[in-house]
Amino acid sequence: MDEKKFLAEKFEANRPHLRAVAYRMLGSTSEVDDAVQETWLRLSRSDTSAVENLGGWLTTVVARVCLDMLRSRKSRREEPMGPHVPEPVADDQHGRDAEMADSVGAALLVVLETLAPAERLAFVLHDMFAVPFEEIAPIVGRTPAAARQLASRARRRVQGTPPPDPDFGRQKNIVEAFIKASREGDFEGLLAVLDPDVVFRADSAAQRLGSLVEIRGAKAVAEAFKGRAQAARPALVDGALALAVILGGQLRIVVRLTISGDRISAVEAVADAERIGQFDVSLLT
Repeated sequence: MDEKKFLAEKFEANRPHLRAVAYRMLGSTSEVDDAVQETWLRLSRSDTSAVENLGGWLTTVVARVCLDMLRSRKSRREEPMGPHVPEPVADDQHGRDAEMADSVGAALLVVLETLAPAERLAFVLHDMFAVPFEEIAPIVGRTPAAARQLASRARRRVQGTPPPDPDFGRQKNIVEAFIKASREGDFEGLLAVLDPDVVFRADSAAQRLGSLVEIRGAKAVAEAFKGRAQAARPALVDGALALAVILGGQLRIVVRLTISGDRISAVEAVADAERIGQFDVSLLT
């Protein structure tokens, strides 16, 4: 298979993902087509022989293209009547676009239109597609810490002052039950809030404090947390429920949680001081 055909097949495999990124960045299906086409042109003109992760490379390229398009839109003042309203998708030819639009929600897209281009990119890539800030930073020409702040500001604007989220109260109860069971050494109580396939991971700093790098399964994770969490408090970390471990009046460890349904499905212990310093942390009462 020649290289151009190989790249074309790889590009087509990534096309749905690239369209999803571009749609959240631009909110316009016609501009999405332009952004994805420009991404293909840049791929066809580039030497990608040293690229190990082509999907990641394409995500970066389409993000840069969208950022340029957003900045151009702003500079041309194409929005004299206020924020750009995302285009509805009506015809059968764009059935997949309609599904994509439904998955995002017009209300969210309208809010995204109020963000500065760099804020929107940082929020979309990190919060919607889990792209690390270390990869976002060079796209927006900032440090990783500054990119994190862009996403944090965007997140606050997106969240605004919404009506109380019933899921938040439920998830907070799960977190508090996890802390209580951990402190009291209640193995069954821990199992009750942990997904059977829960995965725990620790950064290198947490490992130096004695943590294992990875633990899989509810029983193993429950055993690891049994009798612990004496200094843990529920917190919001970058807008998400988590645990903050306070020792000597200082935030020493952040335990990030992923809650799926009524169970905790992922736990990440972060003890690296530099990373913790970049988090937006608010303790909950």
